[in-house]
Amino acid sequence: MTIATRPTDADVTAFLEGVPEARRRAEGHSLRALMERVTGEPAVMWGPTMVGFGSKPYTNTTGTNDMFIVGFSPRKAAISVYGVQNHYGPADPLLDKLGPHTTGKGCLYIKRLDAVDEDVLEALIRQAWEKA
Repeated sequence: MTIATRPTDADVTAFLEGVPEARRRAEGHSLRALMERVTGEPAVMWGPTMVGFGSKPYTNTTGTNDMFIVGFSPRKAAISVYGVQNHYGPADPLLDKLGPHTTGKGCLYIKRLDAVDEDVLEALIRQAWEKA
């Protein structure tokens, strides 16, 4: 089995510029800037559609692989934010203060970046980064 979620040499700026919807494209650039500021790491493409920051080993049924610590993907329906949603325990109380969002097993989904509290989003990213 080939793991698709690996760091690539693809250009993050070119990927974000290729996002079809103007609002989602702008949100991608904003989230990149926020995550670069919080993590102090450059954005790296992981697979064809995810922008990640840092890396750490994880183990699952395919063995031990590397995965980014925090990241995002500007998808059509919502921005998927990775690394800030704890799928092993109770939801972070900060999520109650974030604004409109949904969560999945390991993802935070935001339909409009301008509808959430950016300070709370930054705190979630910082917390995830520091715990890694």
